[in-house]
Amino acid sequence: MKKNFLTTWKTPFFYYIESYGCQMNVSDTEIIISILSKNGFLLTNNLKKAHIILLNTCAIREKAELSIKNRLDNLRYLKSNNQKIPLFGILGCLSKSEKYSNLIDFSIGPNSYRKIPDIIRLVMRNDEKKITPILLSENQDETYENISPSPYKKKITTFLSITRGCDNMCTFCIVPFTRGRERSSSPYSIIKECENLYEKGYKEVTLLGQNVDSYFWFGGGLKKQINNSNEKIIDFSRLLDLLASKIPFMRIRFSTSNPHDMSDRVIEVVSKHSNICKHIHLPVQSGSNKILKLMNRKYTREKYLSLIQKIRSIMPECSISHDIITGFCNEEEENHLETISLMNEVKYDYGYMFSYSPRPGTYAYKKLKDNVPEPVKKRRLKEIIDLQRIHSIFKMKKYLGTTQEVLIEGKSKKNNQDWYGRNTQNIVVVFPKKLSKIGEIVFVKITNCTSATLIGRIDDNENK
Repeated sequence: MKKNFLTTWKTPFFYYIESYGCQMNVSDTEIIISILSKNGFLLTNNLKKAHIILLNTCAIREKAELSIKNRLDNLRYLKSNNQKIPLFGILGCLSKSEKYSNLIDFSIGPNSYRKIPDIIRLVMRNDEKKITPILLSENQDETYENISPSPYKKKITTFLSITRGCDNMCTFCIVPFTRGRERSSSPYSIIKECENLYEKGYKEVTLLGQNVDSYFWFGGGLKKQINNSNEKIIDFSRLLDLLASKIPFMRIRFSTSNPHDMSDRVIEVVSKHSNICKHIHLPVQSGSNKILKLMNRKYTREKYLSLIQKIRSIMPECSISHDIITGFCNEEEENHLETISLMNEVKYDYGYMFSYSPRPGTYAYKKLKDNVPEPVKKRRLKEIIDLQRIHSIFKMKKYLGTTQEVLIEGKSKKNNQDWYGRNTQNIVVVFPKKLSKIGEIVFVKITNCTSATLIGRIDDNENK
């Protein structure tokens, strides 16, 4: 541990932060920035200027963990400057891992971000004995209510976590062990925060949760003790309805939905409000009932397809995306082909596809055998990706010749003379700037497409 930080460093203290993984981590990073800023720490984009370097980590997949390990190795060169040696901290899902203890100065779990300023100060003072009890006393009820996220980049869209943790215990997933049991934020704090975001100029908010459809507010206590007929209960459908009505000019999205918990009422509310975007991310993970059971997913292939049919019967225009894990324990070729056939039946707009990697601490890691050979995993993953690309192009071509309502989010990465934005179906649209500005909603005539992007021009007739 380094000595005499307070005498060698002059205030203010600058920190640098990187975020890895899911949208929830992006949201958490903005919460961390807000907490540190209110405690006198200053954010910098210059690594060499930073007194503190923070990595907000993801442990969902082995690839994400390897990326963080490589990043830590790459940053070690900064330790050679003896005049100002930065502190290294790991936040988030990898904070409980001891693999990187020789590379970092401290770690802080997802439920302890309010303590970040105190922990940093203790580390600066080289007071290791005081750090251990703080790290052990994570607040398992933490929802970070009343902390307004501070984006590290200027944006007009943002994320807001409304639930934290998960109770579903899927056998492949580490989230219940890293983020704890499921709990929901107060609907009143969520509504207030969304109103504040709109007043600050945000045009779109994405409501986040490991399982957002299980949002459930009744004032506290265990869910199983509650009578669901209680009128004071606010579930996800009621929350969506309240938000959409209170802030009618703000776009609302949500993610991620577990098929087991999505209700008919949620679908009806999404259909009812024009400011709730018509896109649902609905992870399936596998098209095989055998594999779904091994994963402890609480639905069958048949129930999943029935839910898809219901969504499309109520909202034909709704886009649907997926997560799929291939090569899970005991997955045979027949099971893989069942996933392929489900994809052919649904024809998703897009998706996120991965080969299975066992995560220490999960049921699958302890009790199931990772017995699908790596070459087979890679081949099956390629087949799924190739098929999804075909389906994506098929879906995108349906937009050709249509006019899409698009929220302008920024400059295109490929051409700074073009804007990019997304339509209600969460599809990226690229078009020439003309006289439009970031944050405006414009109508774009679609003239071309790729498997992931719609290309068009501003429709002058619609934008008059």
